[in-house]
Amino acid sequence: MGLIQAAIGALGGTLADQWKDFYTIPDGLAPTAALFAAVPRGENAGRGSNTKASDGVITNGSRILVPEGYGLVLMQDGAITGFAAEAGAYEWNSEAQDSQSIFAGNGIVSPLITTSWERFKFGGRPGTQQRAYFVTLKELPNNRFGTQSEIYWDDAYMNAQVGAVTRGTYTLKVTDPILFIKNFVPAKYLEPGQVFDFTDLENDAASQLFNEVVGSLAPAFSLYTNDPSKGNRITKIQQDSVGFAQSLSAAVEQNYQWSTVRGLLIASTAIVSIEYDETTRELLRNVQRADALAGARGNSNLQASVAAGFEAAGDQGAGGLFGMGMAAGATGLGGLQQPVPGVGAQSGAPAAAPAAAAPAAAAEPGAEDPMAKLAKFKEMLDAGLITQEDYDAAKAKALGI
Repeated sequence: MGLIQAAIGALGGTLADQWKDFYTIPDGLAPTAALFAAVPRGENAGRGSNTKASDGVITNGSRILVPEGYGLVLMQDGAITGFAAEAGAYEWNSEAQDSQSIFAGNGIVSPLITTSWERFKFGGRPGTQQRAYFVTLKELPNNRFGTQSEIYWDDAYMNAQVGAVTRGTYTLKVTDPILFIKNFVPAKYLEPGQVFDFTDLENDAASQLFNEVVGSLAPAFSLYTNDPSKGNRITKIQQDSVGFAQSLSAAVEQNYQWSTVRGLLIASTAIVSIEYDETTRELLRNVQRADALAGARGNSNLQASVAAGFEAAGDQGAGGLFGMGMAAGATGLGGLQQPVPGVGAQSGAPAAAPAAAAPAAAAEPGAEDPMAKLAKFKEMLDAGLITQEDYDAAKAKALGI
């Protein structure tokens, strides 16, 4: 009991004279301020009758203005005695029979606040003096995260463990002001003149949140890159601020219960950079090269490996390249393809051997026709597995030029 919604049009004029005081948010607030005490506004331009008011303390008959995007919390002796999330003007009067304790509205905080209110509401009749606080219900920007060394997670796209250094920012939202105040805000910020700001470097509670976010980055990356609905692509993460925020929020909730215990939620993220370690960069290059080649992922990886082998063999001259070509060509170009289920054979039937395998196996060493060898190298050239220079060297070797 205690809050009465007042008529918006009665803010000035003769009706204002009956109010003891007029409270609202302080001037000059930072956009990252999350919690702060309500401040009096000069007894309604001199017309109010409260001449002994104290900062952060309200009395019966005072009026409180709640702007859009903020919630009002009333407390006495550490107990929450009133809450309003609906924007507008309220009169505080604990003696009035038609007063209420909670105005949760129809927004995101409504069902959450109703539950928390039943858990923490004041057991007795509120006193005549209360302290009033505002909680920001809008997104709070410029909360930073970053790692000084690599974090590691299992990545479904690259099918391996990957590591990276990353940094960025996220926005926070207070979804349950009652849980936030009761379970997380230090007592020093429940005093007049104090401002709880998540970006304040001297705010130990905010520093704790930073450490918990950094500790949740690896599982958040894992949740995102192993989610089929995200395409299992780490490359999408920097453009998907909401999607990664959901993964990060789920990770911190699982590890630290931000939402259910503290009334906090990560609403969006902006990843400034992701710097992979050397091993991951090499792995990513190989996977991207495999993706660029035709065929299934397994066949593409095999072709990429063979191409890398030919590139290395090129340093040994045409002889080394031709020798390697003999080894690769022993089974024909078909030997560079792994079996793909359901392709080229009916279900349950044994896989057919490569067409060139039988003749090659039966041939005596050195008996293969030079024209057949060149045909195989031409197929490799057309497939992009060797360069024109490699092909010309093999041609010269086969023809004895």
